[in-house]
Amino acid sequence: MTHWKKWRRSAALLMAAVLLLGLMGCESGTGAADPARGSTTDTTHPIAAPHYTISWTTHQNLPIPENAEIVRRIEEKYKVDLDIWNLENNRYESLLDLKLAQEGPPDLLRIRQPQDLLNYQQQGLLAPIPAETLEKYAPNLMAAIHRYAPDYAHYGRIQGQIYGIPVINPTNAYRIPVVYRQDWLDKLGLKPPQTLEQFEDVIYAFAHEDPDGNGIKDTYGLSLEGMNVVFGAFGQIVFADQLYFGKKNGKLTIGALEPEMKEALRYLRKWYADGVIDPEFVTGENKGGYKHLSHAFINGRIGMTSMGNYYHWIDDGDYEAWAADDKGKIFEKPVEATFNVKELKAKNPAARVVFGRPFSGPDGKRGSKAYDRLMSFTAIGANAVKEPGKLETILQILDDVSANPDLDEQMTLKKGIRGKHWQWTDDSHQEIVQLPPYQESSNYLNTIGANIGMTVPYPPTDRRERWAATLGLDRDGIYNALEVSTPSLVRSSTELIRLRNQAYVSFITGERSLDKFDEFVQEFLDAGGAEVLAEANAVQASATAAANAYP
Repeated sequence: MTHWKKWRRSAALLMAAVLLLGLMGCESGTGAADPARGSTTDTTHPIAAPHYTISWTTHQNLPIPENAEIVRRIEEKYKVDLDIWNLENNRYESLLDLKLAQEGPPDLLRIRQPQDLLNYQQQGLLAPIPAETLEKYAPNLMAAIHRYAPDYAHYGRIQGQIYGIPVINPTNAYRIPVVYRQDWLDKLGLKPPQTLEQFEDVIYAFAHEDPDGNGIKDTYGLSLEGMNVVFGAFGQIVFADQLYFGKKNGKLTIGALEPEMKEALRYLRKWYADGVIDPEFVTGENKGGYKHLSHAFINGRIGMTSMGNYYHWIDDGDYEAWAADDKGKIFEKPVEATFNVKELKAKNPAARVVFGRPFSGPDGKRGSKAYDRLMSFTAIGANAVKEPGKLETILQILDDVSANPDLDEQMTLKKGIRGKHWQWTDDSHQEIVQLPPYQESSNYLNTIGANIGMTVPYPPTDRRERWAATLGLDRDGIYNALEVSTPSLVRSSTELIRLRNQAYVSFITGERSLDKFDEFVQEFLDAGGAEVLAEANAVQASATAAANAYP
């Protein structure tokens, strides 16, 4: 293992992790033009500077060629040479480790795992970004963050200095959907449930009243992912690839340890004993391949799930989508089924799906899992500040390729050349359509060197997201209350997640008595959970203190 991998994977991080939340200092927005509102006021004039070579990392599914046309456009505009590090997204961290060992940090660094910001900073790989410099040379980018994600604007600070610009995903405002087999509901004379009691009626009918009409006892109500909606009816999320934190009485808690989970488990335990839960739930709903497919649902074993995201459950005709023919003529057509629905209909053309609201529990709580809005950080490599003016140039380019206020130029830098790669759908300039043959290739952006900036939290305007909003997916989401890591969480999370899953499975299947729930909680705390909770609450306390000190 290289020296670089040793520090990157080291669990011995310092308690300075609590400062990742942007705990020191507050700046106001710049009042720069808002691209989401269609302004065309250009506030990004390239500064007079030497001819820099700027190394740059980005999201890549395919390598970016040296002569990529959008990269050339940026180079000519700013009189720079961009050295794009071709790091495949699926192997980003391992490839980055190798490059860091060979060459040191790039000038602009995509930190895909938020917890790694502190790792890099502690090794001297990152340069602090003066707040006034960031606001001056990336005004449109920062204005969008201040306006649309103000709670995240100061994430990325360590010991009062900015080391990372937060990358916020606007579409994660939509929670994971709750999906039912509509054709099963219709056959049984049922509707999507609104309460836990109604849900119980539905899943028992799915399991015992032959909803697929084959005369065989081979259907169930739910499997693993649907259980999170049951936990959500008690205010928590349990089954996830991370520890889910909640808040109670101003303190962070770990949802799986909360006493109300004992009551949720009582329901699940009964349903399992009554043959309502798929006995294969232990291995999960996905059986390989694309990870967001629920094969248990697709294959007709279960009639309810909460797996994948909203765009994995689009049905034929859910909304009108834009398209273009070979001559560039733009027209509307019904959207086609995607992922889970597409696979389901391939097996059973008569199958139909419907979204339901998360059902309410005994105390009126409800919710389904929602993904963290904080995606990653964009940082500046330590060597970049050794050349006078280079930091300012990098920030200008980042602002330009991420948040240019001229919508035509913004879309050119993100999607390619207007009239060649894409076109506006109408005069409102809210949506674009990709032109043939590029509409068939989601990776063409890499081959032309477009979209090398960072995601900006503009409110989504695409029809897909507007459709998601009409379904109420922007409500009832349960988010992880801790979006960054701490030293003990890095060190202990794998073992704690294993311990959590093992205990919950044994409670549901009846292998372990629910009277032993408090015993499980103590085991969890003794295995490192107590330290994880203490550090998480240190983050919370520091954030509150900083907010009070710097209004």
